[in-house]
Amino acid sequence: MGVPVAADGERYMRATVAYDGTDFWGFQVQAEGRTVQGTLEEALETITQERIRVVAAGRTDSGTHALGQVVAFRTMWQHAVSELHRGWNAVLPRDVVAWSLAEVEPGFHPRFDARSRHYRYTVWNHPVRNPLLRRRALWESRSLDLGAMREAASLLLGEHDFRTFGSPPKGTCTVRRVHRADWTCDGECLYLDIEANAFLYRMVRSIVGTCIQVGCGEMTVAEFGSAFRAADRSLAGPTAAAHGLCLMAVHYEGVP
Repeated sequence: MGVPVAADGERYMRATVAYDGTDFWGFQVQAEGRTVQGTLEEALETITQERIRVVAAGRTDSGTHALGQVVAFRTMWQHAVSELHRGWNAVLPRDVVAWSLAEVEPGFHPRFDARSRHYRYTVWNHPVRNPLLRRRALWESRSLDLGAMREAASLLLGEHDFRTFGSPPKGTCTVRRVHRADWTCDGECLYLDIEANAFLYRMVRSIVGTCIQVGCGEMTVAEFGSAFRAADRSLAGPTAAAHGLCLMAVHYEGVP
């Protein structure tokens, strides 16, 4: 059975989208500047002739990328979903795409129903910069101790107060639950993969900057742990640049 259509003909859609965040001023619509949300909505209006508001699982910062951002919207579209999907991608610019589009129950909310989010941060660790990675990896020329960085990241697992690494987007609660946090290596590229129920503002980038201090010997693992437990923003290392960060996936209960 398909998803029921409301009596007024309105339908509710869920999409997984990807974008290169380099030329966007973040996800959320702003008074000025090109945004991912605005671009998605403008393309939908071109196809449907409706003013549509897109809701996302998370508002990525300016310069941050996504492979698995999840969005939802309402529409009066009366044709096949596959036609809307093809048309949407046909008018979207080259730096954003809808991987998938499906009709869902109206009660679904991409942000509030999310069980966890998975981010990846990429570091190019080499004495010489890599021009092919300039848009999606932080260049760190100093030699980094991957083992020490992995040990520091392991301290993040579980439910903790992450105030040292960020501020809440809304309210005052800075407690988050991290399910996975690990550094891996593929040649000269280092990756931090971190999955949590939710994230503070700039939390991942602050963790990366502090882990790099551990990796280059400016901070010990013990000092990293002490700074983390202190819940003091002033004790974190520098916030890593946005262009190394990518939202890989958003996970939902009962969805693979």
